[in-house]
Amino acid sequence: MGTEQVQSGTVVPDDGSGTGDRGGAGVEVTGDGAVLLDELQAAIGRYVVLPSEEALTAVTLWVAASHIQPALQHAPRLAVVGPTKGCGKSRVLDVLHETVHQPMMTVNTSPAVVFRVIGKNPPTLLVDEADTIFGPKAGDKEDLRGLLNAGHQRNRPAWRISGPEHKPTAFPTFAMAALAGIGDLPDTIMDRAVVLRMQKRKPGERITPFRSRHSVPELHAVRDRLAAWLTPLRGAAAGLVPKMPVEDRAADTWEPLVIVADLAGGHWPAKARAACLAMTRHEAVHDEQTTLKTRLLRDVRRIFEQQGNKEALRSQDLLAALLADAESPWPDYGTKGLTAFHLSALLRDFGIRPANYRFEQGRQAKAYARNQFLDAWARYCPDPAQSAPAAGHEFTPVRPAGASCPPLRPGRCLSARPAAPQAPSPPAEPTPWVRLSPSRPSPRRSARGRTSSPGRRCPYLQPSPYLS
Repeated sequence: MGTEQVQSGTVVPDDGSGTGDRGGAGVEVTGDGAVLLDELQAAIGRYVVLPSEEALTAVTLWVAASHIQPALQHAPRLAVVGPTKGCGKSRVLDVLHETVHQPMMTVNTSPAVVFRVIGKNPPTLLVDEADTIFGPKAGDKEDLRGLLNAGHQRNRPAWRISGPEHKPTAFPTFAMAALAGIGDLPDTIMDRAVVLRMQKRKPGERITPFRSRHSVPELHAVRDRLAAWLTPLRGAAAGLVPKMPVEDRAADTWEPLVIVADLAGGHWPAKARAACLAMTRHEAVHDEQTTLKTRLLRDVRRIFEQQGNKEALRSQDLLAALLADAESPWPDYGTKGLTAFHLSALLRDFGIRPANYRFEQGRQAKAYARNQFLDAWARYCPDPAQSAPAAGHEFTPVRPAGASCPPLRPGRCLSARPAAPQAPSPPAEPTPWVRLSPSRPSPRRSARGRTSSPGRRCPYLQPSPYLS
């Protein structure tokens, strides 16, 4: 491919407002997109230390994808999170501000301004200290929070009453956004985001200091070449349907990044898909380890394995084993630690409930059967080495789940019923009829003591000597 001459359209002066479309005016650029992405990746890597090579690949493609936003169906979020301050989250936003398409830093920006700025050619929203927007001190930022949640997919407008005539007006919400904050963001954001889990730099990790007078011109040069390459390709990008290594929401989030990689060619298509797989798997493992209910399923499975995969464990024994792990969240759960009520409530959504079981020496207690967990384990924390339930006869369920109750004689206690229903044998001597309550009419019977329905006989009613 030869060189191209890209003419700029209307440009808002770059006066610090951060809302100008700063496409390259009259910039000559070769058609080698792979080389250009390599340069962008090197420029980003000079100023920030990212968690992995895959994370650096993802940030590079996310920046490039911002320049083809009008052609995209989904606007992936970039969640830059860290456990504490000083992990480089704000520095990532500084670099993004100088490289993405039409950046808009939303520090102390009213939601009304953001609603009116987003249009057919949306900006790239950069949100620092996002934990203050979604945290308990969010206050009146509910509109901005709703915009960030809805803007992941095209054609999800926000309706507001606007103008002197108070007419319902649809405001577009579709825009790519990078959010930086301490701790995880809400699930509605993390599920739609490429997640960067930042850490503090090690003593031996060196970066180039970010200085506006030197760093900004360098990053602007790469940005302008990037815009000159990708802006003419928006039509081609809109028609691409790349093969994705993931499905569902993850595919929606990563598709714009893979489209850019396919447009660049070279080693980037394979590199993008490898980063997609690695980072989505990392998030899946992280979610599995941090989600409380999934953590409980994993811990219960471990306890059953330590007990030799018994068919059931007493509720108190299972609870004691959970509380014995000082590194787990269970000793600090609630106000007094995990209780039997809490355990039952956490497992109820999986269809797991305790039942009465008879253990050795005929002792009866509430217990959890191992086979009740098998379906939940397979769905939420699968283990290829999971073995079948051990076949033992240490106890017998008092009432197995789903079993029908045998008929009871009047006045007999539930605990005293026989193990299996037995048909009553005719008595040696005839007995009188059982007197029924006046409020309950007696069924019609023949002289032989049979009911009027053919083939049915009440086992508790016997022939009376007073009937001839």
